[in-house]
Amino acid sequence: MIREFRCDFHVHTCLSPCADLDMYPRAVVSMALARRLDIIAVCDHNASENAPYVVKCAEGTGLTVFPGMEITSCEEVHVLALFDKLENLGPLQDLVHRHLPGKNDEDAFGCQAIVNEHDEVEGLSERLLMGATELPLARIVDAIHDAGGLAVAAHINREAFGILGQLGFIPEGLPLDALEVTRRLGIAEARRRHPELARFAFIESSDAHIITDIGTGVTRAMLKEPTLAELKRAFGKRGGRCILE
Repeated sequence: MIREFRCDFHVHTCLSPCADLDMYPRAVVSMALARRLDIIAVCDHNASENAPYVVKCAEGTGLTVFPGMEITSCEEVHVLALFDKLENLGPLQDLVHRHLPGKNDEDAFGCQAIVNEHDEVEGLSERLLMGATELPLARIVDAIHDAGGLAVAAHINREAFGILGQLGFIPEGLPLDALEVTRRLGIAEARRRHPELARFAFIESSDAHIITDIGTGVTRAMLKEPTLAELKRAFGKRGGRCILE
């Protein structure tokens, strides 16, 4: 039976240098459950080491966790990579790491903590996760699809790191699966402002960097089950699946 799922597809953890250290895996799951979410996607900047632990914390809770990443292209555009199988995310993570130059300066950019499901620090990432990869936007989108994921342009209405702010347009033929708008703009207002983007599905997410922001931006999706295949059908408005607006 198709039903409504409350989803927040853009949640960071304490691995992102700009996120609070309070965003360790168990806390993220607890807040998502408190906010009555059915699906969250963990999308740290250019990294996914905490995603397996968030998945473990959610086991048996009824919450589905999509492991993902927020990848920064060489044009400084942010793209969400969404998966529902951890094994599919691994090769993409390797590609991003190979093309992510620099080393983190914790004093300048923040701590990048890898924390397990028992709240134990497994280590600190030394990569410059706040940096841009050397990968062009089109290659990132292709790599996400090759790995079986969905590619969503993040916070398109933001001046910094949004595709419209960075490029001024969405390149013709770029096979994005959906566009994310900020919770402050909302899907209805985004539709009004951008009729030229009518061919795309829109989602709204929290882009949570502090724990209390989880669930403050929600996408309501009509799905049969919480899988990436169902979400892809909803983006395409196929078989009764859709994103509610």
